Amino acid sequence: MKKKPKIFLACDTSNIRFVRKIINSKKTNDLEILLKFGLEFFYSKNGRKFISKLKNEKIFLDLKLNDIPNTCLSAMSSLKDLRNISYITAHINGGYEMLKAVKKYSKKINKNVKVLGVSILTSLSKKSLKQIGHTKSIPSLIKKQAQLAKSAGLDGIVCSGHEIKYVQNICKNMEIVVPGIRLKGDKSSDQKRVMTPKDAFKQGANAIVIGRSLTRGQIKNNIQKLIKSL
Repeated sequence: MKKKPKIFLACDTSNIRFVRKIINSKKTNDLEILLKFGLEFFYSKNGRKFISKLKNEKIFLDLKLNDIPNTCLSAMSSLKDLRNISYITAHINGGYEMLKAVKKYSKKINKNVKVLGVSILTSLSKKSLKQIGHTKSIPSLIKKQAQLAKSAGLDGIVCSGHEIKYVQNICKNMEIVVPGIRLKGDKSSDQKRVMTPKDAFKQGANAIVIGRSLTRGQIKNNIQKLIKSL
């Protein structure tokens, strides 16, 4: 039986009513759709509480942890009541010790939770990285980050579809999750390194993150559009 494409549906809102609409509209037998909650919803009033009460849903908690190891351990400890978390993210540039700490404590939340290392954000361009102070090219930097994520024992890496070819051989047996996804014809908005769903999976992504292309307008129709595009 062919494996269903894995989709992380980004709930980029602070509106609980809208999230309920997303949940009710996302049902399909053709895709494996998980809910992704980022900082906007998690930090919103009652957002965390809403996530904790979701039943029969696999949750991708995209907090992008990035601090000293002890602070990240404390942050992970505060999440241990959220037993429905399937994925959590941490910035690879937080360093080896921080990544190891997050990975180690993740099992106290849920023995099956997976830690994904976030590499270069898809909103950053070559020019943006130069402004930050990076002198390496994007391919060189992404390779170093992939090696660090692997050595820290992470379960996967989050990277642009354009960088999949640089991490595939390094991140064997790790999930490659691709954000910055837009359906054909959609605006890239604040994203710089974007890709269509079909191209991302073709390049070797195990899962994609998609939000606005699905949640703007008629969600059910947009999901059907996504299915047809694959």
